[in-house]
Amino acid sequence: MDGARSRSLHMIFSLMIALLLMASSSAASKKKTVGIYELKKGDFSVKITNWGATVLSVILPDSRGNLADVVLGYEGLRPYFNETTYFGALLGRVAGEISQARFTLNGTVYRLYPNDPPNTLHGGRRGFSFVIWSVVETGDGEFPYIKLYYYSFDNEEGFPGDVDVYVTYMISGDYELSVTMEATPRTKATPVSLGLHSYWNLGGHNSGTILSNVVQIFASCYTPDGNGTISTVAGTPLDFRTPQTVGSRISQLKEGYNHNYVVDGHGMRKVAAVKDEKTGRAMELWANQPAMVFYTSFYLENEQGKGGAVYGRYAALCLETGGFEDAVNHPEFPSVIVNPGELYRHEMLHKFSF
Repeated sequence: MDGARSRSLHMIFSLMIALLLMASSSAASKKKTVGIYELKKGDFSVKITNWGATVLSVILPDSRGNLADVVLGYEGLRPYFNETTYFGALLGRVAGEISQARFTLNGTVYRLYPNDPPNTLHGGRRGFSFVIWSVVETGDGEFPYIKLYYYSFDNEEGFPGDVDVYVTYMISGDYELSVTMEATPRTKATPVSLGLHSYWNLGGHNSGTILSNVVQIFASCYTPDGNGTISTVAGTPLDFRTPQTVGSRISQLKEGYNHNYVVDGHGMRKVAAVKDEKTGRAMELWANQPAMVFYTSFYLENEQGKGGAVYGRYAALCLETGGFEDAVNHPEFPSVIVNPGELYRHEMLHKFSF
């Protein structure tokens, strides 16, 4: 789960990233560059960068035809090189928390970097969010898309084996954004649980808090922190099986919503729905994963965003589908281990309406 980020942990790494981006390649043919790519269909557009396979913006109309960007982010690319919020980032090798920054697999203990002490979060100190992905395919026409690739090397952030990773962003229908994440280990079994960390505010990224948003989560249970158990949401502020406003019970929680839900059903199904009553914008999230973290951006504090916006607490919500939190240390949870040659595939579909 998202924890309070220590900005000091990123200072040295930020300098390393800056030096990397300024360094010239000895072989021009192998040089990677960072760019911004737009998928557009009518008045619906999505901007992606191959830095961290990050979603920069999602623009769509409201019930009156007014356009707005509904994801939080930064102005320009440079703030993404050393940020601590993970705005729109692709997370991996394991998006969620790994307790004590370690796990055992096939008799070997693997130690990771504790970037959220004492745990590892979002893939570690660097993870897939702070690397340059290769653009391998783009397409226009009825279904605009971009496909990105990253080679994750053996022992990267402490994880075993070499892994080929792909993510495809596609406008797959009228006001629909699909995200397909795939990974195949080459040499060793390894945990893989990728995630997308977009911060959604359907009123517009600069419209204030999401406390009045109406949310429904199709999950009857959740996993409490750290004990490997599954508990019912019934009778708790976490129960969104029927639509509720985000703010209706949030005061009962110390740090807002930051919980791992066990999604009902299997396969590709509806996971959550959100509606902003003021603008009429709504989003359904469909996914094929067993769990979803619902996070209401408690830790945002005077974050300087795009267009001069300043983001504060509860400025957005995140709906992060994936495997169970800390599954590598709890054999009773669905496994996130992928063997060499096997295909990991994480599908998400965002259906917007207004």
